[in-house]
Order: sequence, then structure tokens, then C-alpha cells
Amino acid sequence: MTTSLKKYGFWALKGLLAAVFLSAGGAKLVGAPMMVQTFEALGIGQWFRYLTGLIEVVSAVLLFIPGKQAIGAGLLVGTMIGAAAAHLFILGPSVVPALVLGGLTAIVLFVHRDQITA
Repeated sequence: MTTSLKKYGFWALKGLLAAVFLSAGGAKLVGAPMMVQTFEALGIGQWFRYLTGLIEVVSAVLLFIPGKQAIGAGLLVGTMIGAAAAHLFILGPSVVPALVLGGLTAIVLFVHRDQITA
């Protein structure tokens, strides 16, 4: 695989992830009815919806800030682990979307792993 293909493919992956997390986080922050219901079902409180939305939006932006990509990706991987657990144990029905997003975000974290020790 050529270097430019890897480079642009990776940028496309980060762009896709940013779009998904900006959309999902934005929906949480503006109080989309589905998000309000989902977090109501968790039983933690709506403050957690705001926190999760803020983490998703900020982390999506961090994916493009040099030296901060690992922080953004790490926060999103952690968020998707929590989302997978919530769907598995409380919400149902499918944990697959959270696992796929978490796996794709883990790839971004792996590529930027040198920032963790820097």
C-alpha cells in the first residue's frame, strides 16, 4: 500500500469518526429526545448526557490538533467502552455500533501512540 494512500485513508477515517462523534455529541448537548430518553433509561441523570456529549465533541476536535490526537482518541475509546457496557447491561439491544466505533477509534489511538509517552 502506498504511503499517500495510507495517509489519505487515515485522514478519511479521522474525518468519518469526527463527523460521527460531532453529530452524536451535538445531539446529546442540544437535548435530542432520543438522547434524553437513552440517558433517562441509564438512571444516572441528564448531567451525564451533557458530560458525554461534551467529551465526544471536544475529543472529535482533538483528533485533528497536532500532539493532542492520542488524548482525543483515548477519551473516545473510553467513552465507547462505557457505551458498550451500557448497551450490554442496561439499554440493549445492540452493542455492535459502540464496538465498531471504539475499534476504529482505537486504530487512531494506536497510530498516535507515540504521543502517550511524549
